[in-house]
Amino acid sequence: MYAKCGHMEDALRVFNKMPSRDVVTWSALILGHVKYGKGQKALDLFRQMQQEDAFVGNSLVDMYTKCGSMEDAWRVFNKMPSRDAVTWTAMILGHVNYAFVGSSLIDMYVKCGSMEEASRVFNNLPSWAVVCWTAMIFGHVKCGEGHKALELFQKMQQEGEGVHPDAITFVGVLNACASIMALEEGRRAHEQIIRSRCESDFFVRNSLVDMYAKCGSMEDACRVFNTMPSHDVVSWNALLGGFAMHGQHKEALVHFERMCEEGVHPDDITFVCLLSACSHGGFVDEGLRFYALMTTVYRIPAKLEHYTCMVDLLGRAGHLQEAENMIQGMPCKPNAAIWTALLGACRIHGNVEMGERVAKRVLELEPKNAAGYVLLSNLYAATGNLELSESVERQRKERDAKKQPGLFTHPQVIKIHAELKRLSSLMHDAGYVPDTKFVLHDVEEEEKVFHLCHHSEKLAIAFGLMSTDPGTPLRIVKNLRVCEDCHTSTKFISKIVRRKIIVRDVNRFHHFENGVCSCKDYW
Repeated sequence: MYAKCGHMEDALRVFNKMPSRDVVTWSALILGHVKYGKGQKALDLFRQMQQEDAFVGNSLVDMYTKCGSMEDAWRVFNKMPSRDAVTWTAMILGHVNYAFVGSSLIDMYVKCGSMEEASRVFNNLPSWAVVCWTAMIFGHVKCGEGHKALELFQKMQQEGEGVHPDAITFVGVLNACASIMALEEGRRAHEQIIRSRCESDFFVRNSLVDMYAKCGSMEDACRVFNTMPSHDVVSWNALLGGFAMHGQHKEALVHFERMCEEGVHPDDITFVCLLSACSHGGFVDEGLRFYALMTTVYRIPAKLEHYTCMVDLLGRAGHLQEAENMIQGMPCKPNAAIWTALLGACRIHGNVEMGERVAKRVLELEPKNAAGYVLLSNLYAATGNLELSESVERQRKERDAKKQPGLFTHPQVIKIHAELKRLSSLMHDAGYVPDTKFVLHDVEEEEKVFHLCHHSEKLAIAFGLMSTDPGTPLRIVKNLRVCEDCHTSTKFISKIVRRKIIVRDVNRFHHFENGVCSCKDYW
């Protein structure tokens, strides 16, 4: 009576005066503590109870699992001499709920940009929760920490028999490999996928196509794609996006026709891939055809991504006025990025009048956009207006529009610079002339050459040559567009050292071999 009324102190006082207690007495007291949230006291009493009762044990297990206290649930579970279906169901649901809550918390912190808090939650979760490992792997990928995602996957595998990656885990791992162009790690993951019998999973197969394409191996991407029994629009987009990144315009067109023949309806991403492929190859007429096909036949409304592709396509091909007209005719407000794309085209084609007008638009939208100042400065420099170029550079500094400074540290930094010096000498002998027209104008020519010689991809190439066997292809990923001088340098180096060098920049792939680039110097 006291327990059911919530007077647990009175119930306990009566209990303590009883000369003997049976299982009913113990159950009444323990369940009263359970009912009113006094879990620790209930657990203490359960430990003292001589005659275990399945109903009491199940009630305790149910309470602790619902509260997320799986350690206490396990203590009760292990003390029970027998377990029925109710016991097992409570434990299973408790584990599922515990893992779900943990992974949801991790996902929340990741979306809020706090990997530190996500890691704190993860470190307090049991190692058996595969879904929590998976959430952390995806979190690192989302935050641009592909290496950490792969390190975590290795740690997960070292936990032993208690935890096994599932199909979704492998999708996260493949995304991590794709983000950092880790082809060998991706191939090892593919082998594990086959051993784990996850290769038939549709998401895994699509991720394999995407991973191989983004790691520079369209041969492997096509091989996986061709072994798939069926394809959805995501499969086709992964393949078409790969062809676009690698500048394989004709292959993209052929496979789009195959896609249509299979009856798969293209979506807005499909046309981003196709327009991007046309842009990278300079195929203006076909790009315009695809744009018309998208908007009139498939009635897919153009998004900012499509307009950006079209402006890039028209601008780099020299159709600057058409590109500007397209921006001005957009139904949505153009952002700084699309104006910057046009400004880059003005720089390529030396159109100062339009460049000044476009740069004004960029800086109105983003006054601290360093790219706007740099492109305009380079445009003036390329057309011989050095005074105006330096004036723009001064304005950039006065308005505190800072460029992100490059930073290079490495234990073998002295050896890397020595290797660069050796390569520079060989390149000079082969006819290489440094392109200094876009380097700072207030320094001597010798210093300009020094700046060019220490661009990130040159450092990466030098390190790669030092660290790999002769003939091994080098794969390099960077977060900026390849500059003209680095592009020329890499062509020379590929011929001198007889290596294939694959560079993935922010826009596309460049495959250098025997002094030639796959982009045909159009990027």
